[in-house]
Amino acid sequence: MTKIIEKGNLKSNVKSKLTNEISIDAFVLMFCVILIVAILTYIFPAGQYDRVEVDGRQVVDPTTFHFVENAPVGFFDIFSNVHVGMTEAAPIILFVLLFGGALGIIQMTGALNSFIQIVSLKYSSKEKLLIPIMVLVFSLLGTLIGSAEDSLVYLAILVPMTISLGFDALTGFAIVMLGIMVGFLTGITNPFNVGVAQGIAELPIYSGIELRIALFVVMYLATVLYIYRHAMKVKKNPELGVFGKYTRQSTDTIEENFKLSIRHKISLYALLLNFIILMYGVIKLQWYISEIAGIFLLFGIIIGFICKLSPSDMSKGFIDGAKEMISGALIIGVAQTILVIVRDGLLLDSILYYASSLIGNLPPAINALGMFFTQMCMNFIVPSGSGQAALTMPIMTPLGDLIGVTRQTAVLAFQTGDGISNLIFPTSGVLIAALALNGIPYTKWLKWVFPFIGILIAISICFLMFAQFTNYGPF
Repeated sequence: MTKIIEKGNLKSNVKSKLTNEISIDAFVLMFCVILIVAILTYIFPAGQYDRVEVDGRQVVDPTTFHFVENAPVGFFDIFSNVHVGMTEAAPIILFVLLFGGALGIIQMTGALNSFIQIVSLKYSSKEKLLIPIMVLVFSLLGTLIGSAEDSLVYLAILVPMTISLGFDALTGFAIVMLGIMVGFLTGITNPFNVGVAQGIAELPIYSGIELRIALFVVMYLATVLYIYRHAMKVKKNPELGVFGKYTRQSTDTIEENFKLSIRHKISLYALLLNFIILMYGVIKLQWYISEIAGIFLLFGIIIGFICKLSPSDMSKGFIDGAKEMISGALIIGVAQTILVIVRDGLLLDSILYYASSLIGNLPPAINALGMFFTQMCMNFIVPSGSGQAALTMPIMTPLGDLIGVTRQTAVLAFQTGDGISNLIFPTSGVLIAALALNGIPYTKWLKWVFPFIGILIAISICFLMFAQFTNYGPF
C-alpha cells in the first residue's frame, strides 16, 4: 500500500528520475513562443479573407484572400496582449478556479482521501483492470460529447488513485488526457469538431459514422496498450515513474476492515449524483463550463454540510483549493495570448492561404494527407476544435472538390489533425494547465507521449488513405 503526499509537505527519501531532470517552466516556454510569434509579425506577409455569416457562425470566404500591409506587434503590445489573452480566456480561467475551490471544500471533508484508500484496498489485486475501463470511460466522453476542459475535473481524482495503486502520476494523467483527447479526435458524435465541420461542409450531421467507429476502436486499443506498458514498468520499478507534485512513500498497509464513515459514504453518493447531473446537463441541456462550474460549487457546499464543515471551514477550503489551481488557470490565459498576437498581426489567414495552396500542388494520391498535416499545424495557432473548423473548412471543402478529396475525407483529415496535435502543442491551454496542476513538466510529457503521437499519426494515415481510395462519402 502507498501513501500519496505532496512534495511541498514532506521530504521524501524516494526520488524519481524526474527530480534530477532539467525542465522548462511552462510560463517560460509560453513567453518564448509569444516572442517568436511577435517577431514573425514583422517578417511574414500579412493577409486576410473576408468573413461571412453561416448559421450564426463567422466563416471565411475562400475566394476573397488578399494581401494587406503588415501589422507588426510592438514591444509593449507583447506585454499588454497578455492581459487581452487573459480577458478572452476568462471563462475557462474562472472555471478552473471555481472548480478548484469546490474541490478544496470536498477535500477538506476527507471523503475523497477515504475513497482513494478504500479503492486501493479493494482493487489492489485487480489494478490492471483500471486502465482499460477508465480509458474507455474517458474516451467515450470525448468521442460522444466532446469533453475537453472538464478533464481537469477528473485528474484530481484519478492521479492520486493511480499512485495509490502502485503506478505513477503520469499513468493517471494519461488515462484521463489520452482517453479524452483520443476520443475527441475520433469524434463519433462530437459536436465541437465533427458536428461543426460537417455542417460547414454541407454534409449530413454525423454521416460516415461507421469509419469513425472503426477509428475509435483502433485508437482506443492503441491507447490502452501504450499506457499499460508504461504502468507495468512503473509497477515493477517505481524509480521509473513520474510523480509530478506528488511523491511515493511506503507505509503500513491499510487494515482489511477499513470502512468509510457514514458521512463519507453519503458525500460520495452526492458526488456521484453530481457527475450524473453533469452528464445529463452536457448531453441534454448543452451545458458548458459555466454550468459545470456551478454544479460543482453547489455540490461542494452540499458535501461540506453533510460532513459538518462550518461555513468558515468551507470558505477556507474553497480558497485553498483555488490557490492550487492558480498556475494552471493563468497558463490558459498566457496560451491565449499567442492567438491574440497572431490575429492582431494578420498572420492567421496568410498561413492558411499558403498551406492550402501547397496542398493543391501535391500528387492526387496524398492530397488527403496534405490536409491532415495542414490541420495539425493550424492547431498550433487555433487550438479550438470548433474555431479551427470555422477557419479551415470553408477553404478545405472547395479545395477538396477541386483536387478529388471527398468532403467526408476532408472532415476526417480535420478531426484527426486537430485532435492529435492537442496532445503536444504548448498552445493547448487545457493540456498545459493540466500538466501545471499536476506538476508534470511539459518537456517530460513531450518525451513520453511523442512515440504515441507517431502511432496515432500512422493510424490516421492508414484511415485517410483508405478513405481517399474508397471515396469516403456521402460526397
